Amino acid sequence: MRRFLVVLAVAHAAFGQGAQVEVANLREDVRGLSQRVAELSLRLEQLERENADLRRKSAAAEKAGAGTAQFKEALADLNRDLRAAIATSKTETLQQVASQMEKLAKQTNAALDSLGKGGAKPAAGGFTDDYAKDGVSYTVQKGDTLATIARKTGARQQDIINANRLADPSRITVGQTLFIPGGK
Repeated sequence: MRRFLVVLAVAHAAFGQGAQVEVANLREDVRGLSQRVAELSLRLEQLERENADLRRKSAAAEKAGAGTAQFKEALADLNRDLRAAIATSKTETLQQVASQMEKLAKQTNAALDSLGKGGAKPAAGGFTDDYAKDGVSYTVQKGDTLATIARKTGARQQDIINANRLADPSRITVGQTLFIPGGK
């Protein structure tokens, strides 16, 4: 019986050690599972925060899309207003130019009328035919001016201007041939 008790004690010890190992393993498994559940809970909270952030961004993007459409509409309105203002400005500018041209035409006609009353007959370009019809040809030399040519030839500067239709008397050029009315 003693032997039986020893076997029973050994069996009980072996069974107790196995149960303790089994309980220890189960405790480790429960601890691992608890840790994994805690990790998953943290990950779930993180995903919920990201989801909420994405919802806010989506709502903001929708508002921005509406803002973009409003901006495009405002830009189109501005372009229409700008085109209308340009058209109005063109019309006003053309009216001012027409008015100024009319004033200049009246002044020109008045000047021509006063010349006509003075006895000289105005020719095309505002020049008169009131100069001697006989004269000499003169070729412009280096250093010549209308004044020096008039002194050399004994002619009047205005007669040289009228006879040669010189719009800008300061622009005579070397080699140019001029008619000198009544010149010598």
